[in-house]
Amino acid sequence: MIKAIIFDMDGVLIDAREWHYIALNRALQLFGFEISRYEHLVTFDGLPTRVKLEMLSIEKKLPRKLHSFINLIKQQYTMELIHTYCKPVFYHQYALAKLKLQGYHLAVCSNSILATVQTMLNKAKLEEYFDFYLSNEDVSNPKPSPEIYLKAIERLTLLPEECLIVEDNENGIKAALDSGAHVMKVGNVEEVTYCNIIRRIKEVKEQGV
Repeated sequence: MIKAIIFDMDGVLIDAREWHYIALNRALQLFGFEISRYEHLVTFDGLPTRVKLEMLSIEKKLPRKLHSFINLIKQQYTMELIHTYCKPVFYHQYALAKLKLQGYHLAVCSNSILATVQTMLNKAKLEEYFDFYLSNEDVSNPKPSPEIYLKAIERLTLLPEECLIVEDNENGIKAALDSGAHVMKVGNVEEVTYCNIIRRIKEVKEQGV
C-alpha cells in the first residue's frame, strides 16, 4: 500500500527547467561559454549546477577557478526568474490538498539548492502541504544517486515499496528506481494531477508488488 508520495520539484511541481537553463547560460556567457538546448535536454537536465560546471570543465575546458563565481551568479539569475514567473497553479494545490486530506505523507526531493526549493515552494503556495523537503545540500551524492530518496524514505519511517516517487527526467527516474520505490514518470508539470496520481497508486495496488 502506498503511504507516501515524494515529488521532484523542477519539471514536476514547478515548470522551472527553462529557468535553470536560461540562468546558467547567462552566467556562462559572461566568460564565453554556453550549453546548447540539445546538451541541456540530453545531458545536463536535472543535475545540480556544481555537477554541470564540473562536466563543462572536463568537456569544454571551463576553468575550475570560475566555478564558485559562476554558481553564485547563476543562483542570482535563477532567483530573479523565480520571483518573476513562479506563481500558484490551482491543479497542483488541489492535488496536494486532496492527497494530504486522504492521509498520504508528502515530501519533496530536489537537486536544487535549499534556498531555491524554499523560494519556489513558497511562491507557488505549496509549502504548507509537505511534511518536509530535501535539497542537494542534504546529501553527499545528488541524483542520479538514490541517496536523497533513500534519506526521505528513512525520514518517513516507511519501506521503499510504500512510497511513490513522481519524476520527470532520466537522472531523477534512475534515482527513484534505484531507491526501490514505485515511480510515476511524467513528461511535464501538466501531468501532475490528482487523477493521474491516484490512477498510478491504483496500478501499483493492482500489480500487488
